[in-house]
Amino acid sequence: MSYDFPLRKIIHVDMDAFYASVEQLDRPELRGKPLAVGGGEKRGVVSAASYEARRFGVRSAMSGYLAKRNCPDLVFVKPRFARYKEISQQIRQIFYDYTDLVEPLSLDEAYLDVTVNKKGNPSATLVATEIRKRILDELGLTASAGISINKFIAKVASDYNKPNGQKTVNPEEVVPFLEALEIRKFYGVGKVTAEKMYKLGIFNGKDLKEKSLDYLEDHFGKSGSFYYKVVRGIHESAVKPHRTPKSVGAERTFSENLSSEIFMLQRLESIATELEKRLKKSGIAGKTITLKIKYSDFTLQTRSKTLPYFIADKDLILEMAKELLYQEELQNSVRLLGISLSNLNTEKKDPPKEEMVSVQLKFDF
Repeated sequence: MSYDFPLRKIIHVDMDAFYASVEQLDRPELRGKPLAVGGGEKRGVVSAASYEARRFGVRSAMSGYLAKRNCPDLVFVKPRFARYKEISQQIRQIFYDYTDLVEPLSLDEAYLDVTVNKKGNPSATLVATEIRKRILDELGLTASAGISINKFIAKVASDYNKPNGQKTVNPEEVVPFLEALEIRKFYGVGKVTAEKMYKLGIFNGKDLKEKSLDYLEDHFGKSGSFYYKVVRGIHESAVKPHRTPKSVGAERTFSENLSSEIFMLQRLESIATELEKRLKKSGIAGKTITLKIKYSDFTLQTRSKTLPYFIADKDLILEMAKELLYQEELQNSVRLLGISLSNLNTEKKDPPKEEMVSVQLKFDF
């Protein structure tokens, strides 16, 4: 059997409960206790939860009130993003000891292409093991890893033996691995899509693979082509060491719901000021401005407008945000407002696709 695309050796490293683990690292008295990073007050939201808290159903994005109800002994700590960034940079330096092809996805996870690596180690599995050991020995934190022929499978595999574990999916194991995989565990299949797939009789990769390309595109639009390919182990996206942001934004959740547009305008000015700082710090400007509105019933609405020129100035951002706010009547009182810019001046045209090659499945992982 052969694949008609380049086979790579990709590692996806995912830190275990990163924010919560850093807090437990810095404060030994919190180790072994159910911990949530975020706000436990009435309007608070959980940013991250330790594995001790997850056993009680505490999850990120859950309200602090509900989290406390699920786990009465839950300890809340305020996030310290500067500290998390500091640790993240130290982890990244470990990655760079092995390869320059590192694509960070966030502070706590990244893809590494180790097809050709600085250690000259032909085994991606052993490279992943060594990286995880160094993170533990040097920083006192655990990480999980997935290893396979492309980013998609590596990402799925990194969840397989969490926490503090890893899984390798060798080339000859890719198809049976994906066929047996529950559909909700496919990266890119969210809760809503999974429910839709269940109704169509798609419960695992094997069920998905039986559907034709036309069928999947009819039911899932452009995503149908993605599902059709990945279930066959096809995902040609290379590790991009310099990821260009698609958008830059800022938002605020309010302690009390806002029903007056006058108060909303005051908040929007503060958000626009913060966004301007972020844009100027990065030297970024954008043409498309989006206003994000989350209502008191948690429904989300976005309103966008694209300009013929790039903007990064607070006054222009605020002017456009006001226009979007008044674009239509608000549906309810508002708990969150956000402004973002996309269609950025940093975006580049897609590079030409790599030459397609047929590689026999003799690949040392």
